[in-house]
Amino acid sequence: MSTQAVTEGATAPAEKSSWLKRIDFGQYGIMLALIAVVIFFQIMTGGRLLRPDNVASLIQQNAYVIIMAIGMLMIIIAGHIDLSVGSQIALIGGFLGVSMAKWDMPWVVAVIVALLIGIALGAWQGFWVAFVGIPGFIVTLAGMLLFRGLAIVIVPQTIAPLPKGFVSIANSGILGWLGFAGVYDVFTLIIGVVLAALFIVSQLRRRASLVKHGLTPEPMWLLIGKLVFVSLFVLGFMFILSGSAIGLPYVLVICAVLILVYTFVLNKTTFGRYIYAVGGNREAARLSGISVRSVNFWMFVNMGFLAAVGAIVTTSRAGAAVSAAGQNYELDVIAACFIGGAAVWGGIGRISGTIIGALFMGVLNMGLSIMSVDSAWQQAIKGLVLLFAVAFDQINKARATKTS
Repeated sequence: MSTQAVTEGATAPAEKSSWLKRIDFGQYGIMLALIAVVIFFQIMTGGRLLRPDNVASLIQQNAYVIIMAIGMLMIIIAGHIDLSVGSQIALIGGFLGVSMAKWDMPWVVAVIVALLIGIALGAWQGFWVAFVGIPGFIVTLAGMLLFRGLAIVIVPQTIAPLPKGFVSIANSGILGWLGFAGVYDVFTLIIGVVLAALFIVSQLRRRASLVKHGLTPEPMWLLIGKLVFVSLFVLGFMFILSGSAIGLPYVLVICAVLILVYTFVLNKTTFGRYIYAVGGNREAARLSGISVRSVNFWMFVNMGFLAAVGAIVTTSRAGAAVSAAGQNYELDVIAACFIGGAAVWGGIGRISGTIIGALFMGVLNMGLSIMSVDSAWQQAIKGLVLLFAVAFDQINKARATKTS
């Protein structure tokens, strides 16, 4: 056998391996899983899942997962966990109910104060984690009990009704601003086209940047497939939503703004890079001059702020304050992060994957509810989904290690 033949035989597998390593099987696997679960429940519910009003309800009912999963992702990337977010929702929601229904506080002022309370709760937990050195798991476990107890104290019974303006935050939307095309809201349709166009432009610019800096981008066929799929998904989603009774939900606008802001923070700011550095190797980050204490403290402050936003949305959606609000919410939020590809040991995770994970959990909750599945079985199914998602992530990481 000639030397040339041996060289060609060795080169082919190497080339195949090189482009395979550029494919993020974890992210694409999550997207395919989301498509599969949507198709499954669309069939099993007789087409009810994707009715316009049900899609709007999907966003309204699961906005808290998207909002808090953003903050939870940052904490998980840094190697921590926050078990107290559900109890924070109950406590802050209790304040909102008491302040508006009993103290006659204007709802705008109550919302601002609620955000400040969330920041204070985050600072309280961040202090114990960052400056005292108690593991985040223990601090937030204590916080879960403490905040739930305080919520029961201040809201011994349901507080309702709440001001109409406040309730509209999570129950209304932008409808009829630019008129209608038949039964479809034109403004929502235009937003869908704009979002699809922005995604295409951002991906093309990202690829051009990689090429410019001498880095190897993903294969062109894969990029084109991703652009087509995501664009069609966004356009289809917004088309369905435009036919709903409320148009573009306000909570979707809130979620979109938070996603854009925190994607920029994680990918483009020094603080975002510090979070990944701390999660990747805490001691190395400390030796390189990063203030690990500061990073840990501000992450929990941020989580408190986002928990307050989640409390505002949740309390608005319910139209009442109850001490049982937020029960087990932390499980859905944490599950969304891990299903979205965050690593259990920290250092890895992306906003895009977490949002897909949150949508996956939302579709799962909505589909099971439409099918009238018992709540006990819903919990069991979600537990299995989380287990399989983490197992898939471990297998994918092992595959990546072997091919590297």
